[in-house]
Amino acid sequence: MTQTLNGYLKIGDGPRKVLAMSGWFGSADDWQPLVPALDTDAFTYVFFDYRGYGRSRERDGAFTFDEAAQDVLAIADHLGWDRFSLIGHSMGGVAIQRVLLAAPERIERMAGVSAVPACGSRMDDARLAGFRAVVDDVDKRAAIIAFSTGGRLSPRWSAHLARESQRNSRADAFAAYLPQWAANDFSADVAGNATPVKLFIGEHDPTLTADLMTRTWLAWYPHASLETLRNAGHYPMYETPVALATALDSWLKQSGPPL
Repeated sequence: MTQTLNGYLKIGDGPRKVLAMSGWFGSADDWQPLVPALDTDAFTYVFFDYRGYGRSRERDGAFTFDEAAQDVLAIADHLGWDRFSLIGHSMGGVAIQRVLLAAPERIERMAGVSAVPACGSRMDDARLAGFRAVVDDVDKRAAIIAFSTGGRLSPRWSAHLARESQRNSRADAFAAYLPQWAANDFSADVAGNATPVKLFIGEHDPTLTADLMTRTWLAWYPHASLETLRNAGHYPMYETPVALATALDSWLKQSGPPL
């Protein structure tokens, strides 16, 4: 019996294998602006779509990150990847850590881009309710995007990204992933993990700051480091794609190709 896989986009055929997981408002298409700058001779990149999102929009499920981790491993098995690295943007930072916990021996290194830590966003009930309100309200999605990029970018761009978010995700999946990254703390499970981690944050991101990264990711992963991307907020793949692609390639090349 053929196993059903999540949808994904594969770029490159290099010996280093990397899988990227997008944010709550995103999809595999978020990574497209990076593609012209990625070293596709050195890397094979897979851009993953969660169930209910993008190329997996019609795929039903529980819409949890434990489920997503198993979906990632199924793709890796399908592609014949024994070991690979992970990139996670925003809520994808939580998701890649669930993959790490599911198969620690298979993960070479991780890169977090404006990445939510393993403690989640620690939202109280009132704030969680506010975020639930964006599920069916594209204008509220746009407002969050504008805030998270420092309120400095074109409102037309924030509105466009919000519409793309709504188009690329099912409301039930979108709603179900929210508590997974907003109110779920599994930091005790990753504390002391020796996996190499690099965190990339935007200088204009008001929430995923250097202080937060220092108190969370850098405190829990002894081989973690931090880099601030200039002229970026929460969406550096759109705001500074060439700089982000260059930084990711440089970090991920520090792990050698498979023997």
